[in-house]
Amino acid sequence: MAGSPLSALDVAFLCLESETSPMHMGAVVTFTTRRPVDPAALTALLAERAARLPKLRQRARAELFPPGSASWTEDPEFVAADHIHHVTLSSLYEPDPLTAYASRWIAEPLDTSRPLWHLTLVTGLPGGKFALLLKLHHALTDGAGAYAVAAGLLDGVELPERIPAARPIPAPRSTLDTVKDALGTVWDQANETAGIASSLVRAARPPLSPVSAPTSAERRLGFVRLPLTELRQVRKAHGGTTNDVVLAVLSGALREWLVNRGHRADGRTLRALIPVSVRGRAAGQLGGNKLSGYLCDLPVGEDDPVERLRVVRRAMTRNKAAGPSRGAGALPLLADRVPPLLHRLGTRTAGLAAPMLFDLVITTVPVPPARLSLGGARLAEVYPFVPLAPRHAVGIAVATYRDSVHIGLQVNGEAVPDVGSLRDAVLKSADRLLDASAS
Repeated sequence: MAGSPLSALDVAFLCLESETSPMHMGAVVTFTTRRPVDPAALTALLAERAARLPKLRQRARAELFPPGSASWTEDPEFVAADHIHHVTLSSLYEPDPLTAYASRWIAEPLDTSRPLWHLTLVTGLPGGKFALLLKLHHALTDGAGAYAVAAGLLDGVELPERIPAARPIPAPRSTLDTVKDALGTVWDQANETAGIASSLVRAARPPLSPVSAPTSAERRLGFVRLPLTELRQVRKAHGGTTNDVVLAVLSGALREWLVNRGHRADGRTLRALIPVSVRGRAAGQLGGNKLSGYLCDLPVGEDDPVERLRVVRRAMTRNKAAGPSRGAGALPLLADRVPPLLHRLGTRTAGLAAPMLFDLVITTVPVPPARLSLGGARLAEVYPFVPLAPRHAVGIAVATYRDSVHIGLQVNGEAVPDVGSLRDAVLKSADRLLDASAS
């Protein structure tokens, strides 16, 4: 018997999956502890907690009707421990063993015939640290829902059960009024969909981006940690949001990186797709994708870091004023209204055209400020990673946790053999903006 259906957008993410474009999100989370790490006890604890999460016990199964659709169904052979592995690293042969290992780990696709997740416990790190590496397929959930899934693996995290406020019972209405309202809703959604499609056509441009690249299965990761107090200092001086400041820092970093790669930066913009959660607040909405998005032209052609921030602020203010259901950035909403069969037939081909619409994805993953732990070990860092779209060289994910902003860089390993140059450019860009804000 069929379980809960996948949305059309969930099916689209499954259809985009390939050996060179795996569609899982990732996170590298580090923990500190003063006690010796017991890998067997930690993996047993993780398996016990994962087994209690219904979403992690399900796999996607194709359905005959509607054509092309799929549903979530309990995996009869599910054993949580089969999805959890342990490795011990050494710095004897690698100066940065965690980054080197995680780069190979993120490149390995998930088995789409099984529940769409995987955990790796990494020990042997210096300073009494260990790491948890988590993969969740994008068909399973979006970034906002990913925390709800991952939180069930941590110590004592209680997800708030949001119960909608009681609504007054509406007065009886005639059948004619009910039909009119239904038709009005259908008409409004049709107009909204047509508007998004029209915006997509207008936003398309030749795929000549300096950050596009031939598809490759090789990946490299970079970790960047920025002090939250410094970003808030910039925000206090110039206004906007912390996210605006982060986008301005990334704009400066991409400018520096392009110049170092021999590309002209002056007068250029790079267009970022910024996913926006439209997830409801009702309890039980932890799975699936509830996404829209904004397009933001990053001012990499501007050398002045403060002016870059002003440009980003204006662009994001316009996006928010228009709302997440308008414009070409609302591509996920449009994909969610396409019949699943069409995704099965054409989504992978359409995905190759991503560089015609945007140059890279920059996403923010919500993490609460409360102190988190696993097996009593304190969570120290959390670096998220967004799937790399076909023919894209760079993908960026951001998470703010307590006093730091953590930035996960994922690059096409063949096109960008040295992700360290981009990581260094982010740090330099942040310093320049802070210095300009203090003067």
